[in-house]
Amino acid sequence: MALDATQPGFATTVAALRLRSWRLGAGQPMEVIDQFPIADFTHIVDDRADVHVSSRDGRFYLGYFPTGRPGGPDEDWVTGEGWVIAVTGTANVPGYRIAFGTDTPAEIVAGVVASILSTSRPV
Repeated sequence: MALDATQPGFATTVAALRLRSWRLGAGQPMEVIDQFPIADFTHIVDDRADVHVSSRDGRFYLGYFPTGRPGGPDEDWVTGEGWVIAVTGTANVPGYRIAFGTDTPAEIVAGVVASILSTSRPV
């Protein structure tokens, strides 16, 4: 970064800051949901239009909550939580849970889902 030490305060140029454009906004949730074939996953759309996807063996779960996830410590809304991914562990290895906000771009969630799905194998 180019600094001018002869001037008081901080000075730089826009080029030196290397400004970028970043993906923002929720995007299209079907980019995530379309990765789950009906033959291998159960799809449920509930009365709130939330989408729930689970593997046939029940060890993988994805929830899409466009207006935030219901429930929580006081049975109130979990504000801002739009995506939940959970994989159940085994007797020897713990599972995990990942949550994304309602404004997380679907492309980001789709990339995580693709990575998780690429590691699963039939036993």
